[in-house]
Amino acid sequence: MNLCIIPARGGSKRIPKKNIKDFNGKPLIAYSIETAKKSKLFSKIVVSTDNEEIAKISENFGAEILIRPKELADDYTGSTEVFEHAINELNKTNEFEYACMIYPTAPLLRVEYLKKGLDELKKSDACYSFAATSYDFPILRGFEIINNKAKMIFPEFMSYRSQDLKEVYHDAGAFYWKRLSCSKTFHFNDAIPIIMPRYLVVDIDTEEDFIMAKKLYKINKNEFERWNELKQKLNKKNRYIDLKERKIFLVAVGKNIGVESYGKGDFFVRPVLVYKKLGRDYFLGIPLTSKEKKGEYYYKLIFKNKTNYALINQVKIFDIRRNKYRAGRLSNDTFHQLRKRIITILTPIRENDP
Repeated sequence: MNLCIIPARGGSKRIPKKNIKDFNGKPLIAYSIETAKKSKLFSKIVVSTDNEEIAKISENFGAEILIRPKELADDYTGSTEVFEHAINELNKTNEFEYACMIYPTAPLLRVEYLKKGLDELKKSDACYSFAATSYDFPILRGFEIINNKAKMIFPEFMSYRSQDLKEVYHDAGAFYWKRLSCSKTFHFNDAIPIIMPRYLVVDIDTEEDFIMAKKLYKINKNEFERWNELKQKLNKKNRYIDLKERKIFLVAVGKNIGVESYGKGDFFVRPVLVYKKLGRDYFLGIPLTSKEKKGEYYYKLIFKNKTNYALINQVKIFDIRRNKYRAGRLSNDTFHQLRKRIITILTPIRENDP
């Protein structure tokens, strides 16, 4: 069983009543509660607070309440102390195996990352996993301002190109999973970072942060709803597609819908050869191009009296719902020769082979 703790005190100074401030139509804390509920990972979701208004609103959205002592509700108490207090209060009978602290200021958090945090922790010997993201600019190129003049913090990296500097990550301030059999408190060292994209991370400490978070939420929500609508439309397509080896279809390879990689635009299509059918909805396909290619990973062939190249290095699984219409079929001989090329490429060279 898993326990969820959402720490939310009432004494926010920079943004008064931040945790229950209206955020696109709902109190900010409601998003964290709803994400926890939607994940179906927790048998108990508890808001730790010192504030009656926060408690009432949290209860209305389905959370239980733990009133924390005043000494854990001042400006100097860290969230780790609040987390440990809640665990000690709510797990006296050791009924929970894992606990997760979700910040009340994480409206962009998605269930998939919350689940991944638990999955990765279970597979490891670590005590903690936590949400993290990358810095959007190399911190080794950072500087401070002294007497109105810039001074590099790491001057030895002044001449480095940004792409030559190592990527550095930071805490995303979203969630922290703990294995309750561990007695130590949270520390970054040896904890498992769950990397979230930067567009899902915002640290809400100022009014400017709050405005930015609302804008990011709307952008992500609109994008999600647009592509979810597209998926639903595609799922309604019940037309029968006769998938057989050697057939070539014009396939829409725009934005990602299923298992394929990203394409080049919403309406971009290209011919794809059916190499192997993989059940009712998917097939292993080889994209074709009329642009000249050279090398062992490209196979030259004639299709409809025109020279094409099979992009063997781009073999991937395609969703048949992307198929627009059939463009033709390769001859048996050409398909056989292509298959021989693929087998040759994929066959490993043994050390004892001459």
